[in-house]
Amino acid sequence: MIPALAVADALRARDAEVSFITTRDRSGTGLPSRNGYEEHSVPLRGFERRFTPRNLLVLGRALLAVPRALWALRRARAGVVLTAGGYLAGPVAIAARLRRTPVVAMEADSRLGLANRLIAPLARTVALAWPLPGRTGSRYVVVGRPVRAAVTSATRTAGRRALGLPPEATVVLIVGGSQGARTLNVAAVDAFGEDPPFEVIHVTGPGQFDEVQSALARVGRHDRYRIEPYLDDLHNAIAAADLVVSRSGGSVFELAALGRASILVPYPFATADHQTRNARWLADAGAAVLLTDAECTGPQLRSLVGALLADRSRLDHMGKTALELAKPDAADRVADAVMAAAEA
Repeated sequence: MIPALAVADALRARDAEVSFITTRDRSGTGLPSRNGYEEHSVPLRGFERRFTPRNLLVLGRALLAVPRALWALRRARAGVVLTAGGYLAGPVAIAARLRRTPVVAMEADSRLGLANRLIAPLARTVALAWPLPGRTGSRYVVVGRPVRAAVTSATRTAGRRALGLPPEATVVLIVGGSQGARTLNVAAVDAFGEDPPFEVIHVTGPGQFDEVQSALARVGRHDRYRIEPYLDDLHNAIAAADLVVSRSGGSVFELAALGRASILVPYPFATADHQTRNARWLADAGAAVLLTDAECTGPQLRSLVGALLADRSRLDHMGKTALELAKPDAADRVADAVMAAAEA
């Protein structure tokens, strides 16, 4: 959802009217409207990756989603459709094709998801975060993963002020993504929960907040160890940090855009192992350290973090390298493709 919002912001800056089609009661629903965008919701759930009777119901809803998407596109007077992957993207792209509305597809991961593989033949342009094997030609453009302007404009000073952190403190941010990361959460508490030698901001994920809070209570939580279930302004926390310990989903582009050194712990069961690919993008360039999920223990995390914080020249070099890899104009480039499709 965040890459789509970044492109929406870029389009709105060009005086384009932007609205969203989202699924009901799913992650991201309501986020566009909270950011001032009209939002149309269509009831739909994803297929299970094995045959079950429930998939027959999902198939029926997917078929019904096409006329519902047609109605939403008609209400929005859509002149072009941007899809950002996910199971709703297919019915919306089909509805757009039925209306003869041009489609631009955006892939924000290091693999082309199933929905975008199906949509690609229908799309005028496919905007990729990374170069992908076999995806070449004029329709495929590599732009990076769009990040919002608030990310690229965030600063260390402003981030620390927003979070109430001392300007001179050493700060480590630990974040496992919106769903949390149990391995990383357990290792972080074991490594730093009792008496952290620096300021810790630990974003646990909403579903694991109580578990982490209880674990910290057992070791005697220190004032320097702050936990949050979720941060809407995560970019401020990244900007405020000296070092980030994180899963390696799409947030790697935010780390790059803000020039932050990181220790990345890929989720080992991510589809097509794309989080490992994301992590290697930064690690191979020297902007991050890749720590496997199996190796992510309290002692190992404490050792790695301590070694990096003790070597400020390496930490600074990692941050500068990350910044060199960033593609801060990705949202504008996707917006260019959308505007070109609308004017074709």
